[in-house]
Amino acid sequence: MTARGNLFIVSAPSGAGKSSLISALLKDKPADKQVSVSHTTRQPRPGEVNGQHYHYVTQDEFKQLIADDAFFEWAEVFGNYYGTSRVTIEQTLANGIDVFLDIDWQGAQQVKKIMPEAIGIFILPPSRTELENRLTGRGQDNQEVIASRMAQAASEMSHYNEYDFILVNDDFDKAQADLLAIIRSQRLTSASQIHTQNDMIKDLLAD
Repeated sequence: MTARGNLFIVSAPSGAGKSSLISALLKDKPADKQVSVSHTTRQPRPGEVNGQHYHYVTQDEFKQLIADDAFFEWAEVFGNYYGTSRVTIEQTLANGIDVFLDIDWQGAQQVKKIMPEAIGIFILPPSRTELENRLTGRGQDNQEVIASRMAQAASEMSHYNEYDFILVNDDFDKAQADLLAIIRSQRLTSASQIHTQNDMIKDLLAD
């Protein structure tokens, strides 16, 4: 019997390595894990594919989805809307597939109100110095933007205690192993095992 999938909320400040860890986790496209594909009103960037990177919709379509209560969480960022489909996630979880939400602490709070059993994972850098080095090493932003990202990171990291697990991304391989351990542990809870091993347990306890 297939157990219901788990919903994992993964949050982190920019530069902590969240996207890299999730990408490594899903590199071989495992059948029992997938990242949630959000809806957005922004235009696709070069190389992005509708349905793979985002579900691209118009602002009117997005607002109608809001009115229909179709989202677990949604937000407006720099004039564009982003949202996580409630129906898609529910169907995916029902099929025994773990779903990963790559969202910030505000989105996490919205999801937790609707689905308290969602598992929150917050990824921290080992130090502020290392975080700044990573942001600088990208070579994508000037010092003013990096300073702004560092200030935003401090605000985001203050919500670490709202999550079920805290993962420090100092050594990438260790952090990846820790993330896998968290995921595996949820498959071994009593509730999950009772569901998946029901027939075996009945047989073991039979007179």
